[in-house]
Amino acid sequence: MKFFIDTADLKEIRDAAAMGLIDGVTTNPSLVAKTGRKYLDVVREICEVVDGPISAEVLATDYDGMMAEAHDWAKVHRNVVVKLPLTLDGLRATRTCSNEGIKTNVTLCFSANQALLAAKAGATFISPFVGRLDDISEDGMNLIEDICTIYQNYDFATQVLVASVRHPVHVHRSALLGADVCTIPFKVIEQLAKHPLTDAGLAKFVEDARKIPR
Repeated sequence: MKFFIDTADLKEIRDAAAMGLIDGVTTNPSLVAKTGRKYLDVVREICEVVDGPISAEVLATDYDGMMAEAHDWAKVHRNVVVKLPLTLDGLRATRTCSNEGIKTNVTLCFSANQALLAAKAGATFISPFVGRLDDISEDGMNLIEDICTIYQNYDFATQVLVASVRHPVHVHRSALLGADVCTIPFKVIEQLAKHPLTDAGLAKFVEDARKIPR
């Protein structure tokens, strides 16, 4: 499974990259707004840090506007993936981008039928939001299972990118189900490495090491 980091914070991106744990980055307007910087400047800097897919989202909601932004993003760097909403205009833009060789990440997916449409439209990635489904008392991981099964049934090339990841269990279950990518906040990356027995074992080793004659 590939790990993307879901952030626009350059320090978090650099720290995760230094650990050798991330294969790409996802951003969105909400994450970039927290930085107080221009979206374009943030994405350009990210591209200098991580050599992998960097998702940058269009802000337009109509087809013509999306395509204008998609063309602009595609010129920024070879690794930029254009993030498009799962709407009818977004699907149309996805097909046009696919035909033009522009990579896409179709976002805000909440059903298997939506994911099927995105794959038919030629999306590079589909982003089902598992955490937001959990928030309304649905099991977001059931959606990942359905999408993975459908895509395998028909050999769709679209990669399943699990988004809105809230905790390590989401990552664990995504890996078991065969999802291609998890995009993860930095705090969840840190949580993945934590285990109380590891901490206890390390503390015991350090304690015993002090008893070894020097």
